[in-house]
Amino acid sequence: MNEIVLNIHPLEKRLAILEDNKLVELVVETKDKGNIIGNIYKGVVKDILPGMGAAFIDIGLERTAFLHYSDIVTDFFDDNDNNHQQDRNDRRNSDSSKINKLLTKGQEIIVQVQKGPINKKGARVTGQISIPGKYLVLFPNKEKIAISKKISSGSEKGRIRNILAKIKAQDVGLIVRTDAEGNSEEEFIAEYQGLYQSWRIIEQKIKNDVAPSCMYEQNDLTNKLVRDYFNSNIDRLVVNDKDYMKMLVTALKDIAPDLTDRIELYEEDSPIFDAFGIEKEIERIFHSHIPLPSGGNIVIEQTEAFVTIDVNTGSFIGNKNYESTVRRTNLEAAVELVRQIRLRDLSGIVIVDFIDMSSEGHKNEVFDTLRRNLRRDRAKNKAYYFGPLGLVEITRKRTGPGLLNTYSQHCQTCNGTGRVLSREAIAMKIHRSLERAEYFAMNKPITLIVNPEIRTYLSNYPDYLKGMSLRIILEEDEKLSLDKFKIFLDGRKKELSIVYSA
Repeated sequence: MNEIVLNIHPLEKRLAILEDNKLVELVVETKDKGNIIGNIYKGVVKDILPGMGAAFIDIGLERTAFLHYSDIVTDFFDDNDNNHQQDRNDRRNSDSSKINKLLTKGQEIIVQVQKGPINKKGARVTGQISIPGKYLVLFPNKEKIAISKKISSGSEKGRIRNILAKIKAQDVGLIVRTDAEGNSEEEFIAEYQGLYQSWRIIEQKIKNDVAPSCMYEQNDLTNKLVRDYFNSNIDRLVVNDKDYMKMLVTALKDIAPDLTDRIELYEEDSPIFDAFGIEKEIERIFHSHIPLPSGGNIVIEQTEAFVTIDVNTGSFIGNKNYESTVRRTNLEAAVELVRQIRLRDLSGIVIVDFIDMSSEGHKNEVFDTLRRNLRRDRAKNKAYYFGPLGLVEITRKRTGPGLLNTYSQHCQTCNGTGRVLSREAIAMKIHRSLERAEYFAMNKPITLIVNPEIRTYLSNYPDYLKGMSLRIILEEDEKLSLDKFKIFLDGRKKELSIVYSA
């Protein structure tokens, strides 16, 4: 059973993907922090560093974006000098110090974000522009049609190629996604026309807008949901907002009408993420120890450079022999650690220290289980078999800042060695708890006690305490840690926060 649960709120939107009732992915879009990956910008070259083979581009964000020499595409350059028309692939292995022959300081340039900013690093951008859809990806100023390798039928590839060759303009190229297999001509036409119209609108903005500015926002949650998440593999989608449901149905009618019957409106009184057990799972993303079904555990430690995952038998002693105990623990860990990688959106290099196994057959079984589960991950990844030190290495492409960065910030007390919930995440947690308390208040006043820093934050951002019928008395207590708070009903007669602070 594969499900999508959508929690729509004025202050944030959250998308959860469940596989067999287990949370495997979570996407959070806050009011002020959108995901900029895929956005197209008209930027200005601020600095050129031949020694690094790179340039820094002002795209209107707090930090300049990084553009490598190999990612420069000259499609949108005004200068048609032959040197500028060399193929991007030919340039990958050439002398990157010649970057100043392609770019000049102050030059305007069209770029698309590949990786969003994280910590002190700015976004990484590319000059290769693409407009993704549910079934097709459109490439301006290209001509070729490429089809996913996962569509294995030669006749199906030929059918799709013939349809697209008839309908596409000469100045665009297309990549056909795997989900397009079996689509009718009408479905291809509907999606292509939408993508091509989007590109025409972007073209006008490129001509008229002043740099630096955003030409196209790719990661609006609705677009991302329709394009990347909601497909034929999803059995149902549950959403708690009627207007958002109508908008979603409208967006799907033209490109995937068969999916509209799988959308359900959640109308119960309890919060939707509570009903599906998702809120408790989110709380656990800050736990380094993750229990396994048989009593073992895995320990996840995340650093700036890489992630380490250690597997332990814990309280599991088995009922046969040591090898059998280790095999079972490692098999359970192979499944759970992949779920945690997807859920926490861990990226870069992941080092897994499974419990030592003497049996080569057991090693193969554990590694096959690991790879099989990694195939369900939409992010690009690769696993490497047990090395000389008995470690398994996984590489995974970063798709976003990761949940740890979304929900937390560096702890100033310990000089950055640890993390605490961000003030925004704490405020949102308080808001959800107050919404739960509203049901029990029965028009009685609510007393909210928080850390002084959080009281200041709530005073500066009053939206977190608005939109409810509650009369809230806000107090502070310096003894409370930053992420702790208390909610009392009718003065201090009954504390609600103990039960409703999830």
